[in-house]
Amino acid sequence: MAVYTHLGAEELARLIGECDVGDLISAKGIAEGVSNSNWLVETTEGRFILTMYERRIDTAQLPFFLGLLDHLAAKGCAVPATIHDRSGAAFRHVDGKAVALIEFLPGVSPSIPTAEQARSAGAALARVHLAAQDFDGRRANDLAPADTLAILQKCGAENLAGIDPELPAILPLANDLVAQWPQDLPCSIIHSDLFPDNVLMLGNEVSGMIDFYFACNDAMAYDLAVTHAAWCFPQGSYDAVLGHALVAGYESIRSLEEAERDALPLLAKGACLRFIASRAEDWLDTPPDAQVLRKDPMEFVRRWQFYDNAGREAFE
Repeated sequence: MAVYTHLGAEELARLIGECDVGDLISAKGIAEGVSNSNWLVETTEGRFILTMYERRIDTAQLPFFLGLLDHLAAKGCAVPATIHDRSGAAFRHVDGKAVALIEFLPGVSPSIPTAEQARSAGAALARVHLAAQDFDGRRANDLAPADTLAILQKCGAENLAGIDPELPAILPLANDLVAQWPQDLPCSIIHSDLFPDNVLMLGNEVSGMIDFYFACNDAMAYDLAVTHAAWCFPQGSYDAVLGHALVAGYESIRSLEEAERDALPLLAKGACLRFIASRAEDWLDTPPDAQVLRKDPMEFVRRWQFYDNAGREAFE
């Protein structure tokens, strides 16, 4: 279970009592997630999510992440707002760890998305891009292609070959991709990690978008490409119906410029590179006997190969 720190009933009640959300009724640890401790909290006034930031999150960046949620929620995007305490603070500290309370949003993440759900997700992503353009916070993308190439280089070709003999072949391709990466596409704040498990659905409609802890300033078309690579291979192979629906949903809210369309295949390979690198790093950092399912980076190597072969047709 993703609860690394135990909080007793008295401490939980004290934390909840600092906000105008009623009295604590119950708090249950949430199994999902790997970086933070999370509880589903019920009070006399509703349900909320309490998060303690354990690792991988620089708490100095929490004002950006939580401020972004508040900004997007105020503009009507399907994201959870932060519950501020009576002093106006969006988070507080317990034993040196930051803790935040956010809205609970109903819904279920799709395991195998439908075309209607993909269309809805594309539209929701575009709304976030437009709504975030006047957000005054800034955060650089620290997982851009050059950064993910550096992760793979640090892993080393020999170690990559130990995962799969074909994996080191991605290194020269990644070098070429970094050299070709576009620098002048329209930008906003992007989610950067919008897998289906970060989207909540009520039927075919998006009821919530969560886990904005990779959000950063970058190209909007790159975010669409990340989402395309994450959503459109539900059973290992490309689903053209999903791909078309996702892009059509996005363009129902925000039309892509021609330069963005031309760049999408390259941007999608950049998205794949990011997940190849993170999976390879996690694979090498996880002992073989650990009770953790290691994710195969070759899955995204195959998606890279698809985008390389399909080109712009993958997005039409």
